[in-house]
Amino acid sequence: MKALREGQYIRHELFGFGFISETDADRTTIHFDTCGTKKFVTNLMAVDVIADAHPNPPRTRRGGRKKPVAALAAKTA
Repeated sequence: MKALREGQYIRHELFGFGFISETDADRTTIHFDTCGTKKFVTNLMAVDVIADAHPNPPRTRRGGRKKPVAALAAKTA
């Protein structure tokens, strides 16, 4: 099997397309476009490398709640 690197876009037979988010000699974490994140034993997984980078990088989520407008107005006053 070809050496895998973080950020590579791959295809898995069961889970579809995704990108490698973490990898080492023991475990590889892949974030799939349709079913989320899955962890695999590196030596046992079978994937096809599609590209060195995700064609449409996923958007990052911004956590937290928005502050109420009144609280922002009081803070600036």
